[in-house]
Amino acid sequence: MAHWLVKELTDLGATDIELKELGIQEDTKDLQLPPIVVARYGNDPAKKNILIYGHYDVQPAQLEDGWNTDPFTLVEKDDALYGRGATDDKGPVICWLNILQAHNELKLDIPVNLVFCFEGMEESGSLGLEGLIEKEKDAYFKGIDAVCISDNYWLGTKQPVLTYGVRGCNYYSITIEGPAADLHSGLFGGVVHEPMIDLSHLFAKLVTPSGEILIPGIQDMVATLTPEEDALYDSINFDLEGFEGNIGSKTVIHDNVKSALQARWRYPSLSIHGVEGAFYGSGAKTVIPAKVIGKFSIRTVPDIESAKLDEIVIKYVEDEFAKLGSKNKLKAELIHDGNYWVSNPHNWSFRAAARATKKVWGVDPDYTREGGSIPITLSFQDILKTSVILLPVGRGDDGAHSTNEKINVPNYIEGTKTLGSYLHYLAEEEKDA
Repeated sequence: MAHWLVKELTDLGATDIELKELGIQEDTKDLQLPPIVVARYGNDPAKKNILIYGHYDVQPAQLEDGWNTDPFTLVEKDDALYGRGATDDKGPVICWLNILQAHNELKLDIPVNLVFCFEGMEESGSLGLEGLIEKEKDAYFKGIDAVCISDNYWLGTKQPVLTYGVRGCNYYSITIEGPAADLHSGLFGGVVHEPMIDLSHLFAKLVTPSGEILIPGIQDMVATLTPEEDALYDSINFDLEGFEGNIGSKTVIHDNVKSALQARWRYPSLSIHGVEGAFYGSGAKTVIPAKVIGKFSIRTVPDIESAKLDEIVIKYVEDEFAKLGSKNKLKAELIHDGNYWVSNPHNWSFRAAARATKKVWGVDPDYTREGGSIPITLSFQDILKTSVILLPVGRGDDGAHSTNEKINVPNYIEGTKTLGSYLHYLAEEEKDA
């Protein structure tokens, strides 16, 4: 994919094309990380410089996972294009190539300079990208005026959106060790402290069934909801019943759109993900696990400080474990974290994107945040000291990371027009002070 992109960019007239090598993956002996492809299109010092980010790697996929077609053969059916990466993120990357192609064929000037940055490790945590941004901030990426990322989706299926924030994610583990080996419950049940029982009690102390986080101090860090921010939710086009249809059950906690969206975007959440070491197969195995590892994460929002959150969470787990009176051993730790990102939805880049959306789709966009995490947005913003916008092409039902991933043909075509128009309106907008 990296070499294919180099050829396409070359044929389309891009210059200064490089494959930025990232070295060997740390936990392997000889696995080379895929290179980051960088390229320029235009170098007029009188024009603004816009960095376009995308990724050419995808999630794994196999036909036996439940795909109706070969996941790695693009298939057009019912006005949609099916295949792994169709919406995340090969489709949007090719939209940018189509923009260059269209301008070339029309002999039309692009009124901004473009700097492309396409990576191959986004689905594995963007290994190496932040280091490259830091290394090239005063070199290849010097003078970037704005960053545009098309690696997210509309909230629903009908209304285009502009995205100005994403939640972060701190992922934790709770390890509880007891016996030297797994034990038979008939011989040792009621005799020893069982790690799985300890873990179950700790899990119950983290979050309620209605989503309330029980760890003191976390809500105190959350930024106050201002009237201006609250008003952004009033006009958002969101079908709560359709949302429940997408998840296949009527289990949404909130009964109104505003509460549901604010819970998804601007408030923290705690989710329990699984237990390593416990019996999980079919049948009735009467084992007492000697060691279990519970895993949970907290989605973070402004103004939660990651280091302070870690301190609060780990101390809380340790204190609650001490209350159990267990003789087992506990270790609570952070596995990885990625900070939240939020931008000003009314800055010059968003104004240009809103004009482009209205021009192409005939409607004003909704302004949304994402419940998931795209940590690289913050890296671009902070390291390059510039504004970042998430300008999606695909719809909310595209099935990214799932089976039968698709992008609708109208979204692919009109989305390309929107991205291209955005560049023209950027040239007209005055940068904010």
